Amino acid sequence: MSAPSSISGLRDHVRETVFALHCDHRHGPAEKVYENGPAHQLLKSGLEVKPPHPLAVFDEDGTVLAHYCADLLIDDRLIVALKAVRHVIDEQIAQLLGYLRSSRIETDLLINFGAPILSVKK
Repeated sequence: MSAPSSISGLRDHVRETVFALHCDHRHGPAEKVYENGPAHQLLKSGLEVKPPHPLAVFDEDGTVLAHYCADLLIDDRLIVALKAVRHVIDEQIAQLLGYLRSSRIETDLLINFGAPILSVKK
């Protein structure tokens, strides 16, 4: 399979992949299972996947302020943050949005495998 050309197609493909993984493993395993599983499946589908991958966090003038380690970077255009917690808290969402803005990557997914129902937020 070739990589989806649109970002929405890429997000949909990742959602389908993590949903299948969640159906197989349910909630409960360690977060590492949910990092390795999607990475493995997405690589098999022909996507470029970089697990965990450092992303530069830029100031407005282009100065690198720090590095954020994305759980997955897919095709250099989609950040995926993986959680295995009962509930995602607002601070986790705010932190990811901050990283997203300052890393200059436009799209992310926050995926939580830790609840009985898979949660995927963009």
